[in-house]
Amino acid sequence: MLWLMRLDVYLSDSGLCSSRTDAKSFIVGGAVTVNGRVVTKPSLSVEDGDSVKVNTDFKRFVSRGGIKLDAALLEFGVSVEGKRCIDVGASSGGFTDCLLQHGAREVIAVD
Repeated sequence: MLWLMRLDVYLSDSGLCSSRTDAKSFIVGGAVTVNGRVVTKPSLSVEDGDSVKVNTDFKRFVSRGGIKLDAALLEFGVSVEGKRCIDVGASSGGFTDCLLQHGAREVIAVD
């Protein structure tokens, strides 16, 4: 019997990710492939027989802000290694988390 399921639900229900929120982070971050193609849309429908894989080496952040900053740091070749940084408007801490994972010596977070 053929079934269709949202990708984020499938990842959570199958145990590949611990929650739908976790699954969305992996998907949006480009760490999930379906039939060999990178997928970035959590609502994509997958069906029985699709090959779904998660890159478990994916560097996860506490929020989508971290994913966005990570992409910008890589795109523009900015290194924060050993630097003191400030995160103005820290909110959930995505930028702070990303900066620390990229080797910042210290991050002052102001919400």
